[in-house]
Amino acid sequence: MRLKNKTILVTASGQGIGHAAVLAMAAEGATVWATDVNAELLKRFEGVANVHTAVLDVMNKDSIQHHVAAMPRIDALFNCAGVVHAGTILDATDKDWEFAFNLNARGQFWMIQAVLPKMLAQGGGSIVNMASVCSSVRGLPNRFIYGASKAAVIGLTKAVAADFVAKGIRCNAICPGTVDTPSLQDRINAEPDPVQARKNFTARQPMGRLAQAHEIAPIVVFLVSDESAFATGNAYMVDGGMTI
Repeated sequence: MRLKNKTILVTASGQGIGHAAVLAMAAEGATVWATDVNAELLKRFEGVANVHTAVLDVMNKDSIQHHVAAMPRIDALFNCAGVVHAGTILDATDKDWEFAFNLNARGQFWMIQAVLPKMLAQGGGSIVNMASVCSSVRGLPNRFIYGASKAAVIGLTKAVAADFVAKGIRCNAICPGTVDTPSLQDRINAEPDPVQARKNFTARQPMGRLAQAHEIAPIVVFLVSDESAFATGNAYMVDGGMTI
């Protein structure tokens, strides 16, 4: 098993990519702490081998510090929590901007800051941050706040990688294209014409289909495993050809 003897902490584990990643890492032998702000969603892991659950709000620094302190070791962190705002800069509000950057970027900053001392004391660790193809990689229509916050994630990732590259710490980001998750479905259902909205999301994928969450999980497994020991500071596209 590729992740045997590793202890991994995952945020936003209740559904979507986070949920798929937890299952994939547990199947590879890792002890996974699946966390989410929604306790009800964590019930999906009842009976799943190697998975422990805990309620964790990445926008609450005290909650993060308390949870991390309770873990004897952390070999890897998958920062998956995030939010998507729609609209151009003319639609953006200060409130939405603040919320997106607090969740998408500052939440990752706080999580990394909390786990790094344990990783350094252990002699190493792997951090995987959820970014997006919609970021500094590519601009997409009506995603002003989201794209800006995910660009910040890529910058954060490279900065951490550069500071700790000689100390056994690896930090990478993943940049998915459009993934068919409950979050996406909620956004589709909020549109005046959900059927057309789904067609529009699908049309921007060169493969002609949306990704499934389980298709994103393998890159996370790779990046937390020893197979990626020489990889750090990278933003990995898993975008169905959007950046060809």
